[in-house]
Amino acid sequence: MGMIERFFSVIFGGGRNVVKETAEVFFENAEAGAGRDATLRAQALQQHSSEFAVQRQGGFDRFMDGVNRLPRPALALGTLGLFVAAMVDPIWFASRMQGIALVPEPLWWLLGAIVSFYFGARHQLKSQEFQKSITETMARVPQVVENTRVLKELAAQAPGVASTGPDASLTLEALELENNPALSDWRRKRA
Repeated sequence: MGMIERFFSVIFGGGRNVVKETAEVFFENAEAGAGRDATLRAQALQQHSSEFAVQRQGGFDRFMDGVNRLPRPALALGTLGLFVAAMVDPIWFASRMQGIALVPEPLWWLLGAIVSFYFGARHQLKSQEFQKSITETMARVPQVVENTRVLKELAAQAPGVASTGPDASLTLEALELENNPALSDWRRKRA
């Protein structure tokens, strides 16, 4: 017995599990990994929601949001206007296009960079607003689940709950007349 006891105390002695510790060198402890993943997700959601905590309500912010909405429609309507101008007065349009042909290439690159940065920033802003709405929606999930549970409990008290559905024998039992003195009296008076 002494030899076996010493062998097990070497492997499992001192409150340690050498086999488990050795296995965890090669394989992740699933429970500890799940705990780390849950903590990471909770921290990421908390950081994500804190980024969007500031609500812009001032008049200047609303004005700037309106100004930021102008370039895209202006570009789209301006392009359509060029097509209309080309059809209405081709000579006028051709002379304006000759002027554009004289714009140096570096200026085109600069215009392209400005437009790309503007629309890229706009896309990023809209993407962040979308992410914010997703975060707010996810925060409401527990309340929606609770509301759904309460509504299901109320359904048992709603009219029509005693409906017999497609069960014919249950329907016949529900339609079977019982001895009702008030109904019998009423029928007698009507006859």
